[in-house]
Amino acid sequence: MAPRVYLDWNATTPLRPEARAAMIAAMDVVGNPSSVHAEGRAAKSLMEKARGQLAAALGADGADIVFTSGATEGAALAAAGQGLHCGDIEHEAVSVWCAPDLRVDAAGQVAVADPACTALQYANSETGIVQALPEGLALCDLTQGFGKLPFAFNWLGCRMGIVSAHKLGGPKGIGALILQRGIDLQAQLRGGGQEMGRRAGTENLIGIAGFAAAAEAAARDLADGVWERVAEIRNILESALSAAANETISVGKGGARLPNTLCLVTPGWKGETQVMQMDLAGFAVSAGSACSSGKVRASRVLRAMGFDEIAAASALRVSIGPDTTEDQVLRFADAWTAQYRKTRARA
Repeated sequence: MAPRVYLDWNATTPLRPEARAAMIAAMDVVGNPSSVHAEGRAAKSLMEKARGQLAAALGADGADIVFTSGATEGAALAAAGQGLHCGDIEHEAVSVWCAPDLRVDAAGQVAVADPACTALQYANSETGIVQALPEGLALCDLTQGFGKLPFAFNWLGCRMGIVSAHKLGGPKGIGALILQRGIDLQAQLRGGGQEMGRRAGTENLIGIAGFAAAAEAAARDLADGVWERVAEIRNILESALSAAANETISVGKGGARLPNTLCLVTPGWKGETQVMQMDLAGFAVSAGSACSSGKVRASRVLRAMGFDEIAAASALRVSIGPDTTEDQVLRFADAWTAQYRKTRARA
């Protein structure tokens, strides 16, 4: 039996060896970063080194970086009570705090009226579509773009940004909120003065160390052109599937999108059915955002882009990474095509 193939990198990525090594080393650091004795100072030093590493990888020198439990907490800290607006394509971690009243066009681009009151994804987790970011944006969700797209927080022109470690080879349960220097926010978690008074609670030193190491490694990959090869493999898969099923729509094709993401709409073939069929065939894929998995419903992202209910319920997301091979995606194409033909024959 052929080994299983993981094609759901937008949900979470395999842990990088650099992150694993950094976390193991951090486990031996005994002190609490808030303690003033030598052990505490050693822990604090490790944490601040990691903060600097993350800032460098983000191009956020001079910005404030607040470590959180992930992008979801970062979004709550940044957006709660701010009266922000967004389109109905944002991740629910962001849209729950915003008024989703901005128009989205058929290409997945959000019409931003007032950037200072707007939250916007840099790259959509379901479709991979990359937004044209306006200057002065209040909040930018950088979760999917970080490590895959070349950018620097300092030149994006955003006031705040959120990232998550497990999207680029770091551990789950750690993320960060990036703030332009001077922005003041009300703490959501209170009870201590950690993270410049913005996020109480003893810092997750092991996760922070892993996050920083993964971010450094991801920045090297980006500079070395690794994601250009990923895009080539994604395009090979896209061509193979398009040849097999010309009714299938490749969302975002021809526009700016993540190099690893393929969102396919085959009207009438439910996304969750495809996920189960591919799982049985040995491939891990998704019908949309992992945080919405298990919910049988049409994609609100695709609905916002103008797809009807049937098409929006028929989406499959394939997201690959640097470890994905051409052989693996062609094997997936064969398995998917076989199921597609069976489904259409029954219909």
